[in-house]
Amino acid sequence: MFLSFRADVAAALSDAFSALDVEPNDPGIEDPPESVDAVLASSVAFRLAAEVGAPPPQIAGDLAAEIDPTEYDYIESVSQSGPYVNFHPSQAYYDDTLQAAGDEGFGRLDAKDETVVVEHTSANPTGPVHVGRARNPIVGDAIANVLDFAGYDVSRHYYVNDAGRQMAVFTWAYETFDESDLPEPERERGDYDLVRYYRKGNEFLENASEDERANAEDEISAILEGLEAGDEATYERVEAVVDGVLSGMRESLARLPVDFDEFVKETRFIRDGSTDDLVARLKDTDYAIYEEEAWQLELPSFEKNLVFLRSDGTSLYTTRDLAHHEWKFDNFDRAVTVLGEDHKLQAEQLRETLSILGNDTDKLDSVYYSWINLPEGGMSTREGTGVDLDDLLDESIERAREEVESRLDSRIRDDELDEEDVARIARQVGIGAVRYDIVAKQPAKSITFEWERALDFEAQSAPYVQYVHARTCGILSEAEGIDDAPEIVDASELTTAEERELLEVIGRFPAIVERAADELAPHVVATYTRTFAEAFNAFYRECPVLSADGEVRRQRLALVAAARRTVANALGLLGVAAPESM
Repeated sequence: MFLSFRADVAAALSDAFSALDVEPNDPGIEDPPESVDAVLASSVAFRLAAEVGAPPPQIAGDLAAEIDPTEYDYIESVSQSGPYVNFHPSQAYYDDTLQAAGDEGFGRLDAKDETVVVEHTSANPTGPVHVGRARNPIVGDAIANVLDFAGYDVSRHYYVNDAGRQMAVFTWAYETFDESDLPEPERERGDYDLVRYYRKGNEFLENASEDERANAEDEISAILEGLEAGDEATYERVEAVVDGVLSGMRESLARLPVDFDEFVKETRFIRDGSTDDLVARLKDTDYAIYEEEAWQLELPSFEKNLVFLRSDGTSLYTTRDLAHHEWKFDNFDRAVTVLGEDHKLQAEQLRETLSILGNDTDKLDSVYYSWINLPEGGMSTREGTGVDLDDLLDESIERAREEVESRLDSRIRDDELDEEDVARIARQVGIGAVRYDIVAKQPAKSITFEWERALDFEAQSAPYVQYVHARTCGILSEAEGIDDAPEIVDASELTTAEERELLEVIGRFPAIVERAADELAPHVVATYTRTFAEAFNAFYRECPVLSADGEVRRQRLALVAAARRTVANALGLLGVAAPESM
């Protein structure tokens, strides 16, 4: 309903502009100042002051006087406060918000005739997912969720680097060293098993004699050349390693949970000839030069050239990624890529090269993220192996379980939690804490993951918001069989400040989805959930539900049901579970 209310406000302002014979470029619709009791306001008077030749408060008053609220469904009244024109919603707005928020898909926007591919994670398949890169799948998955909820037809892709030197080294090492040469795997899973060969191979190359290293490099080069030539036997050798590692990485990502519609392999664009075609087209551009034994592009916006073909005829990662992006443009209306900040230069060079090749790069959006740091001593790690995503999730679940168990005796609800319940809640809270703490920050800002903040049930964290959902479930569970929230109800009895505030916050959810999708900013949803939790907790403190009488009880139950649906859907966009009990 908020979007409809905003449309009414825009129409009302447009009519007022016509009446005053003014044409501002922007109606200035925004949230009102905190001191103003309104849902929306316009600051357009500031923009019109020079044109009209009058002070902003006078212009705001003139605009407000020109608006007849009775002409609009959701505007009850219009007021002026200093330079602001303030809009107050009608009872129909509150009634319809309460009704709409009871629907399962509340917040989902109308379907758009636009396909979007979201590529994220795309970590090289050289071993388990490292915690430093965990921000990519968490942010990328949330972006895909938000775009899907905003009505786009979304495909989630993982771009697999199965053609570069790292994979050639990995394949050579896997075929060279025996199991007896390796330490025990850290976990019984494909990525932890195979990464031992990769580490052993790199250790060998660092310490080998000159002759040993030269022989190894010849074998590694032969693998690269075989891939470039489309040799099926070489491809199958590399694929055995890549798929084995990927299977384990997928298990780690599934714990978040993060899943993909397609794993797009880099070799695809070698084998189908699109990389060769792209190289030929690059050579034909005015920007191509051959120097230092390589084909390069002199890009106008960059001091550093883009190398796209080695002297031995093998392509580079960026060359194949250019072919990959042209494939995206051919198959999707829009492409979104989530990248670490260390890939920014490469991504910007790729964008300029795509433009040189005649592609519409307005179809391409890149979201950059900074690193996740762990406080010193913040995790128990295996010496020499760093911290993997699995390590982080295991410890988070363990810490969450301790927190959940410490609260069992103080729970208000009288439902009994058995061992399976506690384990499930610990998993929901522990993984939710990791996802929420990471996605709640703007991606470009570096963050330090801190357990105390992430698992704080009283602060603005995942457990804090999850507990609101559990509380709504508890209220509705107790009401079941008596007079649970009715299917059709108005909000005429929801007149307290806390009830109206909660309804207004609920009503804004579709606009939050719209903004998060437009800006590719899922942290906007996280911020909203904290605002929502504060509004619900204020309502819970001041407005008894189960002990209320008659129509007030019915409408408050409907409000609780609307709150449950809203917070569940918001948490779902972030990939955070909504526990029914905590």
